[in-house]
Amino acid sequence: MFTRIEDFATEWSSEAELTASVLDALTDDSLGQEVIEGRRTLGQIAWHLVRSLHYMTSLGLVFDAHSGGESAPASAALIASEYRRISRDLLHAVRTQWNDETLRESVMIYNEAWLNGSSLRYTIMHQTHHRGQMTVLMRQAGLRLPNVYGPTYETWIEQGIAPLV
Repeated sequence: MFTRIEDFATEWSSEAELTASVLDALTDDSLGQEVIEGRRTLGQIAWHLVRSLHYMTSLGLVFDAHSGGESAPASAALIASEYRRISRDLLHAVRTQWNDETLRESVMIYNEAWLNGSSLRYTIMHQTHHRGQMTVLMRQAGLRLPNVYGPTYETWIEQGIAPLV
């Protein structure tokens, strides 16, 4: 749980940049990649990351929703740019509409009391979860992964270091 707005801002800025780097690696052709038929495609998961940030309005934050429909766009660049915009808007909303005391307030979500500071933590964990799903589909689509929490296999090779197996 976050108890200080600036602690969230620091972590959000870092995590949002990692997510943006994953989205930047997508191509229009890769958006249709699916793990199995009938499940979310890479593009649908990426678009879900964009759309899900606006769920924070249920906690009382006010900021513009994504500019697009419910279906994932066919443009990887559009998904990445919308993510950057809405993640900046979310951070701005938290910084300007809440304070450290607001983080200890709770809101009823699905008949449970959620502390705002916990909801911010969950928002970061949610995007990290889907970012992990995306990297598997990106590998299957033949894309080069960005370094997220450490070097990728390709980065190790390029540095002349034997990757761990």
